[in-house]
Amino acid sequence: FRFKDSLAEDLQRADLVISHAGAGSCLETLEEGKPLIVVINEKLMNNHQLELAKQLHRDGHVLYCNCSTLVETLQSMDLSTLKPFPPGQPEKFALFLDKAVGFK
Repeated sequence: FRFKDSLAEDLQRADLVISHAGAGSCLETLEEGKPLIVVINEKLMNNHQLELAKQLHRDGHVLYCNCSTLVETLQSMDLSTLKPFPPGQPEKFALFLDKAVGFK
């Protein structure tokens, strides 16, 4: 998609998501519990997308590749090796923030 207000319905119907490595796209897909292949853009300077993709891969949550290795990745992938992404815990951040600003 070039642009779409929400991908929620598409994500719910998907069996596999292939996406760029934007943090929002990755997290939205993983929170939906869908297997994810991240295609990194090697032309970006200070490539934070590569860093995110590598970390999520090290943690066992995604497969990643670049455009030239996507077909190979699709042919050799084993989605059963992917681990579920743990749900967020905003209450922990709220407690940390309360302590940091002196509320507790």
